[in-house]
Amino acid sequence: MAANGTRSPAGVQRSPESRAAALPRPARPAISGAVPRLYARAFDILAARIADGTLPPGTRLLESRVADDFGISRAPARQALRRLESEGLVIRSEGHGYIVRGSTKRVPTRPPDPARTVEPIRLTSAASWERIYSEVETEIVARTSFASWRVIEAELAKYYGVSRTVARDVMARLHQRGIIKKDDKSRWYAPALTPDYVAELYEMRWVLEPVALMNAMPAVPPGFVSNMRRHLEEALARAEELDGAALDELEAEMHVCLLGHCGNRTLMDALRLYQSLLIAHSFLYGWAPHLYPIEPFLPEHLKVVERLEAGHIAEAAKALEDHLRISLDRAVARIDVVAREFKPDPLPYLEPLDPATRSTASKQSVSGSGSSPGTRAPSRT
Repeated sequence: MAANGTRSPAGVQRSPESRAAALPRPARPAISGAVPRLYARAFDILAARIADGTLPPGTRLLESRVADDFGISRAPARQALRRLESEGLVIRSEGHGYIVRGSTKRVPTRPPDPARTVEPIRLTSAASWERIYSEVETEIVARTSFASWRVIEAELAKYYGVSRTVARDVMARLHQRGIIKKDDKSRWYAPALTPDYVAELYEMRWVLEPVALMNAMPAVPPGFVSNMRRHLEEALARAEELDGAALDELEAEMHVCLLGHCGNRTLMDALRLYQSLLIAHSFLYGWAPHLYPIEPFLPEHLKVVERLEAGHIAEAAKALEDHLRISLDRAVARIDVVAREFKPDPLPYLEPLDPATRSTASKQSVSGSGSSPGTRAPSRT
């Protein structure tokens, strides 16, 4: 489907939440060459244990317990549980957590044990900062859709119960990935994704990514591009069923995995700074995955891949540039939807820089003092 290039996407008849609720949630396509994310690995293990009866119907799954058992932060644990819910394997508990509904496969099951989750399986031997990084990144990126934020290192350390050294390592990684910057007083802040700032990031991407693509192609393994084509064709065949995770992985396959074969390290270091938009898109796709009947980037990616398969590398690079240029307005439109509808809880290590946002955050802090802070999932009613 051709993109119309407007900031108000055509054909939107329902809100993103209602469209998402009305559609089934398929499994994400396998992405060749990509390392599975922690939440995807946690989901696969939990789904397998539900299927074989290790986690029988009636078992309560708690976000904090799953995180502890897998040795991951709460953000990927939360994503894994939400995906189990979207697949119909668990339902939200009236209290807290989720209750296992069971698998469609008929297998012997054990009696439910309300205290049981999973036997501990460590998914990562990450350094201390890595254990909290994913959650911190998600919380910050989620809020930049509507405001700029001061990021307070000391409060971050206090909130997660880690040392200042660990918090400093997290800040350094956020800076490396282009999510936070330093102001003229050397204070960390996360800039809002305003239309002007997003335009600057996209301009750098359409300058750098085509060059990276041309440098990457000599090193791309045999079959990688044909697998990309297959994934895109499969996605187009069920475009209205794709969830945010599937869209995110298809984006990553093109802009991270394929371009990752570029041997110019200086170019890639520069590109990663401006690809902070991909991190934002990961959240945006999860919140508002169905703004279009068919996500416009799918046929645009396919055009790039078809040129690569034909051996026309320069044409593929031009198609990639064209794709990024026309993606700008769509990105701004998606950010606008989220900015209007997303209402996160306050966090002590994030201080809004906009006075109006600061006032709203203060009111939420008072009215929502009984709830746990963090990013709230969109309503799926």
